[in-house]
Amino acid sequence: MKKLKIISKNEIISKISIDLQRMNRIKEVLKEKHLTQTWLSMKLGKSYNMVNSYVQNRRQPSIELLYEIAGLLKTDPRELLVIKMDKVKSK
Repeated sequence: MKKLKIISKNEIISKISIDLQRMNRIKEVLKEKHLTQTWLSMKLGKSYNMVNSYVQNRRQPSIELLYEIAGLLKTDPRELLVIKMDKVKSK
């Protein structure tokens, strides 16, 4: 049985960085669920151009809107975020 190493919250936070080129996965999740940007824009009551800017990562939705999108896509909001874990350097 493998022993798990417990690390602190600060250690986790220091290892997480956001990829500034791609911060959300809305495009990928729409594709996985066979849904379109047009469908999402109608459900959100937003223009196609605004939804497209979220999908293309030119703009990021607010946290509230991210939760609304997750609800419409029937997925966990965390699945819509891109989180990059940096490799831990051994000392």
